[in-house]
Amino acid sequence: MSAVALPYAVFYETVAASQTAQVLGVTGAKGDTLANLIITVTATATSTVTLLDGATSYPLVAATTPVGVYMLTFDAQSVSGAWKITTGAGATVFATGNFT
Repeated sequence: MSAVALPYAVFYETVAASQTAQVLGVTGAKGDTLANLIITVTATATSTVTLLDGATSYPLVAATTPVGVYMLTFDAQSVSGAWKITTGAGATVFATGNFT
């Protein structure tokens, strides 16, 4: 897999705890670039985080993940729709990339 060339500037969006399929960007679209996710886990029992590319779901953080901060690098473009994030009550996300 080849890396996506990111422009000089990337943008960010925050995702609060207990969000369901929050779109990254105003509307999000196929081809949006996701650079990084910084996930803050504050409670292990409810720390789930799931990334969605359109309707395709990718679990990233399980409910048993220890309290802490985790950085995941993607440098990937969405192939089927907007990037979306779902968080449990014990996790928040700071996402960087180019979102529409």
